[in-house]
Amino acid sequence: MATATMDDSIPEEPIGLPHVHVDAHAMTNGNKQTEKKVEQVVDAIAKLKTTTPILEIDFTQMGKRPRRASTHLVSVGNHDILSDSSATNIVTGECCGGGCCMLSAGEMEDTASSGTSTPTPPVPAPENPAFKSLRLKLQPLRSRARLVGTTAMPVQDRFIYPLEENGEVYESTCAAHPPTFVKPHPPYNVFSARLHAARQLTKEGAEKPTFHFDLDVTDYPEEIEGVDFRVGGAIGVVAPNYEETVEEIFDRLQIPEGERDVPVILKTDGGRWPTMWGEEEARTLKTTRRELLTWTVDIQSYAPTKQILRVLAEYAGDENEKTILLYLCSKQGQAAFCELRTGPHITLLQLLHAFPSSFPPFDVLLSVLPTLMPRFYSLSSDPHNSSSIHGGKRRIIEIAVTLHDEDESWKGKGAPRRQGVGSGFLRRQAQKWIKAQQEASEGGVTVDVRIPMFRGLMANPLAKEFVADGPMLLIGAGVGIAPFRGFVQRRLQNANCANKVWILQGIRDSLLDELYSGEWGVHESKIRKVVESRVGPGRYVQEEVKAQADLVWHIINSIDGRIFVCGSSKGMGEGVEQALVEVAMLKGRLSVEEAKEFWRKKSVGYQFITETW
Repeated sequence: MATATMDDSIPEEPIGLPHVHVDAHAMTNGNKQTEKKVEQVVDAIAKLKTTTPILEIDFTQMGKRPRRASTHLVSVGNHDILSDSSATNIVTGECCGGGCCMLSAGEMEDTASSGTSTPTPPVPAPENPAFKSLRLKLQPLRSRARLVGTTAMPVQDRFIYPLEENGEVYESTCAAHPPTFVKPHPPYNVFSARLHAARQLTKEGAEKPTFHFDLDVTDYPEEIEGVDFRVGGAIGVVAPNYEETVEEIFDRLQIPEGERDVPVILKTDGGRWPTMWGEEEARTLKTTRRELLTWTVDIQSYAPTKQILRVLAEYAGDENEKTILLYLCSKQGQAAFCELRTGPHITLLQLLHAFPSSFPPFDVLLSVLPTLMPRFYSLSSDPHNSSSIHGGKRRIIEIAVTLHDEDESWKGKGAPRRQGVGSGFLRRQAQKWIKAQQEASEGGVTVDVRIPMFRGLMANPLAKEFVADGPMLLIGAGVGIAPFRGFVQRRLQNANCANKVWILQGIRDSLLDELYSGEWGVHESKIRKVVESRVGPGRYVQEEVKAQADLVWHIINSIDGRIFVCGSSKGMGEGVEQALVEVAMLKGRLSVEEAKEFWRKKSVGYQFITETW
């Protein structure tokens, strides 16, 4: 049946509209008189040339079919509820993990539907580079009038008040150390460790630069009797947000420079913040806005939440920006929100630039930002051995850190890459120390560079089950090899263990990426095998595992034998575990399932240990 509209007098066949098919014979139960009346009704409908095909009546089957149900719903077609990814999960049945596939058709209804045939134009989007970098698909969005299930405005539980003048002077340590209320597990405090030495382990041109740090913990307090820095242990580094990023956020929020360092009163309604793991309780603290933004909230590590987007929407002055933000917080925008969270990394600063009309109050924004947590690094040496190397007068611990940077194309060409919170901070401190040493050699003054840290109570899984003289195979790639150095140093102190430790190290290029070459001990050439994946034969560490099948099978079946895998779970970790399964199948003549069960049992008995991320 053709259709015509007020705007287009030429009839066209409707596309994708619902149809109901009616069996006239079954409907009339074979009554000829009733069938005639139905025929008259259909003729009248045809003369009206209605714009929507409501009924299709099949007269060809009159008098030919037995009685049955009167009405049959043939199809509702593949009506395109939303033209972007919001409808993808309904059409294909695939799930993005965001819950949008659980919504009903009514909840996912196109916001453009208005009961008329004239489509409403889409909501204009901001034209700035930051918004474009979000890659939002907003084709179905027409207005916010039909949005449902929108996230409620979060309850504010953090408040900033002016500090009454009482003659007291508040001295902020923001530039070098977190405020005293930023605490790890009670009753510990953050310790200011002097950077004793720093150097770059990788060569210039390495894809992932790695630095080595010597930290002086001579004066570290004895918090718990018997707990000490040990081989296989870890430290928590309390890293601040990058000061330039903090300054940019202040600028975007239009907080005057004169207020950023002014002492204020912070009150919370409960919870642990601004501590890390303190008691859950209401707090009243003296601080500054800069301290809070620098040391207590994470502004770049996590994907944006609906609470953050809802706050930005509440204080957006531009109606189009407000509509887009509310759409991301609604049920209709669930799929777009999921793609936002799982797509390219997005920071708070990027969101503030993407929606430039939003100026949320500082304490309201603090209420929805996650807590800035410490970054943990495994010790890359035996602490007792490190102290003896440095003359025994100072207590030194060592760590290795690989840098993690990401492009921020929304800032334009030539913009510096965004640095990781922990690795970026440690690199800046290393560069300060290296520059200070150069100035000192030229007659300058040595700068006292500090690293806020605390002793981690956790330990490398291998350290918990460390056996002094059993055979050991250590398999790792990249900076994952660093914790092994401490175990090897401890092992090589015992001459009886010199031939009972082996290392398989995977790297991209031995000329650029090899870590700690020549620093494993006098037997390094005998115990360590370096496998390059970028140059030469282009091999990977998992291939060397299969090549060393005899050694692997001997160690895992020896008394107190240990095999330890450390590194990235994707690629290296998965590849090594598959290689170990193949070794068990070859040497033990096991099936695939039997080989997997073999390694599972070895894992339960702490003979096979993995630490991947």
